Amino acid sequence: MAISKQQQQNDEKDNGGEFQFYTPEQLTRWEKFRRAIYDPQNNQILGRTPKSWGQLFLFYSIFYMVLAALFAICMQGLFATLDDNQPTWTMENSLIGVNPGLGFRPISPRTEEGSLIWYNITNQTTINKWVKLADEFLKPYKEPQTGENFVNCNFDKPPGPNQVCITSVNQLGNCHPSKKYGFNSSSPCVFLKLNRIYGWKPDFYTTPLEDMPDGLKQHIKTRQGEEKKQIWVTCNGINDFDKENIRGFNYHPRGFASYYYPYKNPKNYLSPIIGVEIVNITPNVIVNIECRAWAKNIIYRGGSLNRAGSVTFEVQVDSEYKPA
Repeated sequence: MAISKQQQQNDEKDNGGEFQFYTPEQLTRWEKFRRAIYDPQNNQILGRTPKSWGQLFLFYSIFYMVLAALFAICMQGLFATLDDNQPTWTMENSLIGVNPGLGFRPISPRTEEGSLIWYNITNQTTINKWVKLADEFLKPYKEPQTGENFVNCNFDKPPGPNQVCITSVNQLGNCHPSKKYGFNSSSPCVFLKLNRIYGWKPDFYTTPLEDMPDGLKQHIKTRQGEEKKQIWVTCNGINDFDKENIRGFNYHPRGFASYYYPYKNPKNYLSPIIGVEIVNITPNVIVNIECRAWAKNIIYRGGSLNRAGSVTFEVQVDSEYKPA
């Protein structure tokens, strides 16, 4: 059926006039890449006009400035709640709690050695290893403690506010650095110290307890007045075998003196230390040793799990030649 001229005109009118078809522009890969970077026809750089890029840059500049300002305000609020000299949360309110832990040195930096102290008295290399570790631990105690806020303390003369007691290696007896801490013999030394807890003050045992070792009981009885106010320390073999292979222990000094407490984080503070001389260990055997602190407000729990108020370590002194 023939289509009238009027109908053709109406169809063209309805379809917006004549249809136009364009062949896609054939571009090489390099030309496509260049046009993606800069399109001269639309004046676009990376798909945006300079005006669009300017608006985007302005938006993100303002956004990040506001974000930085909010962060600065939050940090300023946080720092306003902090004190340089004391923690915000102390004692029962802190994660540390109120039961100080007991630690020992020297300890091997190699985790596979655990808490074992092993050396051979005929092998200087093994001796030097432990002497060096002890030297590193005691380095702050060897440095001159003069001027500023250092004072000589005793039981009748505790330190004043912001003062610290001189803690000298000269009180270490046979555990003195000049004697190589006993590592050139079968009587090595370990050093004990309590963890610092801000504001914690010990409640001392000024009279002996029934379960205290006899040596400590006798020592407490011989102390007078303020000298009884110490956190006492004792060490012993864990098992009967361990006790049989150790002649005894010497302590330098006998306890942590009262004038070091409470800890208030003064400048130059050094924790008190006790040198424990383990006397005449039987050669070529491992002995297990436990040391514990004695105070009414130090909870003691032995065993391998949930230990508190004590520390364990092992010592082996070999006397036969073995290469390091």
